[in-house]
Amino acid sequence: MTEFEMPSLIADMVAARNKVREHYRAMLDRQGSAVELKFTLDGNLVGDIGEALAAQLFGIRLVETKSTEGIDGFAPDGRTVQVKATGTGRGPAFRCVETRAEHLLFFDLDFDRCRGAVVYNGPEHYVVRHLPDVFANQRQLSRLQIRAADAMVRPDERLARIEI
Repeated sequence: MTEFEMPSLIADMVAARNKVREHYRAMLDRQGSAVELKFTLDGNLVGDIGEALAAQLFGIRLVETKSTEGIDGFAPDGRTVQVKATGTGRGPAFRCVETRAEHLLFFDLDFDRCRGAVVYNGPEHYVVRHLPDVFANQRQLSRLQIRAADAMVRPDERLARIEI
């Protein structure tokens, strides 16, 4: 697992989120409320951040449309790449798709510390073997499963970090 500091633009966004969180925490406290709004960064935003990091850290050329199911971009050597990211510390979630990428990058993003980790960087087939052949909706792999799959990846199968 390779850790990295998130780009300053992401840190600025997190700082802005924290200001909003603190503002409403103080306001609710003044009202006598015990409600704690978290303003969690999740969903599409985390996915977009993951794809941006893949482009920046590994030179991934992202596909121009989201219609390429199962493929988010292309590595500098031409391999198809799927990018997954989490801001919750959980494992990646997958849909049952017909097309699988040749390579998978999975990022675990710690927004509070503005740090990230590349948890998986290798052929997607090591990961999807943990999924049933057919399933509905999404299936999530555990942190243990994704780390076990990463341990199977040979050094020559990994994408090189080439921050651009």
